[in-house]
Amino acid sequence: MRTILILAITAMTTLAHAQQIEPTVGVTGEGKVIVVPDEVTISLGVQTQGKDAAAVKSENDKAVDKVLDFLLKKNIPQNQVQTEYVSLNKNYDYNTKVYNYNASQTISVKLKDLSKYDEIMSGLVASGINSINGVNFGSSKMDTYEAEARKKAVTNAKMKAQEYAGVLGQKIGKAVQIAEQGTNTPQPQPMYKMAMSESMDSSQRTLAPGEMTISSKIQITFQLID
Repeated sequence: MRTILILAITAMTTLAHAQQIEPTVGVTGEGKVIVVPDEVTISLGVQTQGKDAAAVKSENDKAVDKVLDFLLKKNIPQNQVQTEYVSLNKNYDYNTKVYNYNASQTISVKLKDLSKYDEIMSGLVASGINSINGVNFGSSKMDTYEAEARKKAVTNAKMKAQEYAGVLGQKIGKAVQIAEQGTNTPQPQPMYKMAMSESMDSSQRTLAPGEMTISSKIQITFQLID
């Protein structure tokens, strides 16, 4: 009798649990916004070499000071200029059997007006920059574009859920779970490295910003309604 009672209770619990299971459909939505960059961050390098460590470091510091002074004269705000890397290395030359020193500093400069790129770059080369380590494009309205991409992702997820439910002769109800998978903004062109030429012509256009695709993915689970 006790065994029958336990089985009856177990069956009732299982049935009640089954009745509580809500039919749902889970989908992943994606939203994309294509924009033209209006900002660029440039990673610039100043390198000097010599046989005396103090002299090499001093020469490198003076070159960097000229670069910073030029940017200041061009009204580039100080919060848009940042020192990224500073080094002083001792290297042995096996051919001459002597030690040389290499001083290097890397500076990032953010330009919020792309039309000034060529003029600024020409002046930086004249000031002492001898390498470009890379460029990184961006937008001053990134938050707005990312929000737009997320909204499109939600709309896309809802459309997919409606399509799946429609094939089954059902409808979707309210969303019961939302999980963001992140927002991605790949660069419109790959990072590049190049040596600067002292004969750089400021009248030439050397920057092609292209377009950026800002994408967002989101997982949403909807109720299924008969």
